[in-house]
Amino acid sequence: MRVAIAGAGAVGRSVALELIDNGHQVLLIDKSPASIRSEAVPEAQWLLADACELSSLEEAQLETCDVVIAATGDDKANLVISLLAKTEFSVPRTVGRVNHPSNEWLFSESWGVDVSVSTPRLMSALVEEAVTVGDLVRLFTFRQSNTNLVELTMPDHSPFVGQRVRDVPWPQDVVLVAILRDNAIQTPDQDRSLEAGDELLFVSPEDAEDDLGQLLSPKD
Repeated sequence: MRVAIAGAGAVGRSVALELIDNGHQVLLIDKSPASIRSEAVPEAQWLLADACELSSLEEAQLETCDVVIAATGDDKANLVISLLAKTEFSVPRTVGRVNHPSNEWLFSESWGVDVSVSTPRLMSALVEEAVTVGDLVRLFTFRQSNTNLVELTMPDHSPFVGQRVRDVPWPQDVVLVAILRDNAIQTPDQDRSLEAGDELLFVSPEDAEDDLGQLLSPKD
């Protein structure tokens, strides 16, 4: 898979290293000469150019990319890059980095963004996940399907502690995808029992989250 990353700062370089380790081809684009540090990611291709300019993206041969990641520190630039990638080069998948939470609503299909990643929201969610027991924590939003990746740590008072996965009346369209227990990942087999302290990861429609939280950790 060929991936173009606009923005060769710390975030862009870190993503590039991960993708290269997973066997993908990566092109890093940045308009700042100071950011062109080919020694930091020697396996990547590098391009000194403004990714908001159509001519730069043509030079990058964006039409050959499977994914474009707009990872600059400027939300306006990330929106323009995503829109150009999608509308001018028909890139199958675009990922936009959200730097300021107030701009998150803009990162949608109307601006060519398939997946938005909000760094402030993600950090907040990880903090909540680390300290919260019994409350549903939203970790990630899949915008195209209006579903979220959510987490809940089973409290001692949950009525389903000791019950099997199959015996829980899960809300419609909610999918339990993993159980984290004793620093290990447990598959959510139908006969597996739930225990207090289990971290449960779900893919859930937004309108089912309240029912899911009330089911596993009733507040009344």
